[in-house]
Amino acid sequence: MINTRYSSQLLEKAVMEINRLPGIGSKTALRLALHLLRQDEERVEALAESLVEMRRGVHYCQVCHNICDDERCEICSNPSRDASLVCVVENVQDVMAIENTMQYRGLYHVLGGVISPMDGIGPSDLQIESLVERVRQGGVEEVILALSPTMEGDTTNYYIYRKLEEIGVNQVPSASDRREERKVKVTVIARGIAQNDELQYTDEVTLGRALAGRVPFGG
Repeated sequence: MINTRYSSQLLEKAVMEINRLPGIGSKTALRLALHLLRQDEERVEALAESLVEMRRGVHYCQVCHNICDDERCEICSNPSRDASLVCVVENVQDVMAIENTMQYRGLYHVLGGVISPMDGIGPSDLQIESLVERVRQGGVEEVILALSPTMEGDTTNYYIYRKLEEIGVNQVPSASDRREERKVKVTVIARGIAQNDELQYTDEVTLGRALAGRVPFGG
């Protein structure tokens, strides 16, 4: 039976699906659906095909967990990037935000979120163990914690710091055994970003300065 709000069940179905997208209310969903109805059929088909291709073809980088079209993303595959620097971020949007500053030439590690007990997200739900393994394998000289300055972000920073500390990061070697020396250090971006701000919404100048002014993480 046709809903009284719509003259077409097909339109209603399209609106309902668009309404599922984050930040899209029912009125906006209706406006978008009506806009698509006014477009040429070829344009709408191109949009639909691109979305299906994206869902089927996009992968997560085996190294940093950024989105890509192959097994490794373009950043990890770029020999001109500084592989000794690993910037830890919450999500893919944060990678894009930092790249837009054009002030960072290292690699990334995308956690896929932050520790949030209220939302049922624990350390095992994030890409933290793979980060620890990257550091353990060697070649990384600095881990930059670039999470949003929220309570959840700070909690995640501290957890990561403790996990890296367990494998010897920042530990001073004894004079009798120089083989135990580890050069990896952990830093955190400067607090030029307002407390509780999302990193991806920070302007490029402020974000660039926060990266450049990073300081040692004190745990």
